[in-house]
Amino acid sequence: MLYLATPSSPEIRAAMSAGDLGCMTTPAQGNHLPERTLIGADNGKFGKQWRGAAHWYAWLTTTVARYGTHRFLFGVAPDVPFNACGTLIESMPWLPRIRQLGIPAAFAAQDGSEVGLVPWDDLDVLFLAGSTAWKIGPAAQHLAHEAQERGLPVHMGRVNSRRRLRIAEAFGCTTSDGTYLAYGPDRNLPQLLTWLTEMRQEPPLF
Repeated sequence: MLYLATPSSPEIRAAMSAGDLGCMTTPAQGNHLPERTLIGADNGKFGKQWRGAAHWYAWLTTTVARYGTHRFLFGVAPDVPFNACGTLIESMPWLPRIRQLGIPAAFAAQDGSEVGLVPWDDLDVLFLAGSTAWKIGPAAQHLAHEAQERGLPVHMGRVNSRRRLRIAEAFGCTTSDGTYLAYGPDRNLPQLLTWLTEMRQEPPLF
């Protein structure tokens, strides 16, 4: 599983360029992305700096043109955090427009998305968002398995501990992201890389 982080230190950027980490970027981030790293483009709706869909799409268009479609793992369609119905309504017009840029379109599943509120035919990546309890629970696990049966990769957001990493792996996620490295990167980067190495050598959590 590839862990996506923000390029907030020289050491993190070096790990990204070496392929040990991927990069998650948002409209508010502003960092130049390291060479060769794979990129996930989040929409920034979970934070407090959302400036509207038009601004987000202009940023995504420019970012894809700058770094090349081949480096993008996905672009996340605008969602409504913790609101499955609202997310479906908000995301649907944007999923095809993300595809038009030549990159995979990710849909951010929320609490309740499991009751027929995932537009399977319109997405390329299932992004497990929602509350912590939901995203590590049986409903999200079921969606992850359905995505895999459909041949779609799965991403889990807000993964900031070894246990959460192993849950994401057990769900079959190919990528995950979090803010773990944003707080004490000198200490946390070696720890995260150790966890990722251990996961390759140990049996799944469940």
